[in-house]
Amino acid sequence: MSESTQEYRLTEYAHAAGCGCKIAPSVLQDMLRGISVKKKIFPDLIAGNEGFEDAAVMDLGNGRSLISSADFFSPIVDDAFDFGRIAAANAISDVYAMGGKPIMALGILGWPVEKLPPALASKVMEGAMMVCEEANIPLAGGHSIDAPEPFFGLSVNGIIPTRSVKRNHTIQEGDLIYLTKPIGVGILSTAIKRKQISEEDYTIALKWMTQLNKIGEVLGNMDEVHALTDVTGFGLLGHLLEMVGDSDYSIALYYDRIPVIESARHYLKQRIVPDATYRNWNHYHTQVEFGKGVDVMEAFNLLPDPQTNGGLLMAVPEKIQQEIENLFIQTGLKEWAMPIGKVIPKKEKRIVV
Repeated sequence: MSESTQEYRLTEYAHAAGCGCKIAPSVLQDMLRGISVKKKIFPDLIAGNEGFEDAAVMDLGNGRSLISSADFFSPIVDDAFDFGRIAAANAISDVYAMGGKPIMALGILGWPVEKLPPALASKVMEGAMMVCEEANIPLAGGHSIDAPEPFFGLSVNGIIPTRSVKRNHTIQEGDLIYLTKPIGVGILSTAIKRKQISEEDYTIALKWMTQLNKIGEVLGNMDEVHALTDVTGFGLLGHLLEMVGDSDYSIALYYDRIPVIESARHYLKQRIVPDATYRNWNHYHTQVEFGKGVDVMEAFNLLPDPQTNGGLLMAVPEKIQQEIENLFIQTGLKEWAMPIGKVIPKKEKRIVV
């Protein structure tokens, strides 16, 4: 970690960390329901806020569509450069989660100028620029304000053939569910905030939180991929429930196949759990059923764990199982090349673990 973060620990200037600072799902739903202005219909708007999609999509009328998203949060790590990298990768993921190709980003910065030096904000931007360059897009400007707590993120635009736009709730019966990254980042980030994480585990957390979900652009070109989203602040269960939506399906989740950062279990034994885990669970626990043999206490802490720049979650038909798993292997995701669940006819509970 850099000298600047030894003097200024960014997480001490924020009440929550990363995607764990998202407004609770139940509160967010109340906010959206409370909007009384009559919504104007825009026929070319393919994806808006009605389905909790990862980004908005507008049909440009020439066989192409524009993907647009904004994502920002408070520091999840103390190092300013690392914070910028994580926030940028997390924001760009929204475009990949729609199957698109990112093309440009704008920065969104809130900075307590009386508490933290401008040089630290520069490090945040440098980290973001590094990740944008990795995604081959410009960080072309942005907006900043003087704020009580630091926060940073990006507004990202992407493009995609209109026929290739992926949605989060268009699953079909028999689909296999895959995940491209292990869960447990929320637990590790809480250990960071509590100053109880080892250097080795910090490196592991940083690896997953800065890794771009580039495979999303490839999945966007595959017609057989029925649904796609990324796992972020609502945890794996929350985003599986978004996939189910109002459909006539449930999802059978194979608990022993879910990829987990092994060291997260170590911190669980020390009762290091994000507050957002409990908020998530309280919102959707009535829709989840645990089967025999599942370690319910562990599952309760892992499955609602808020992820920051988590993996892509996809639903694909069984006929392309080998093709998907070969793609995982080709893109360095061999360890996750197996389904973690399956779409089944609707049961009393929407997620059956």
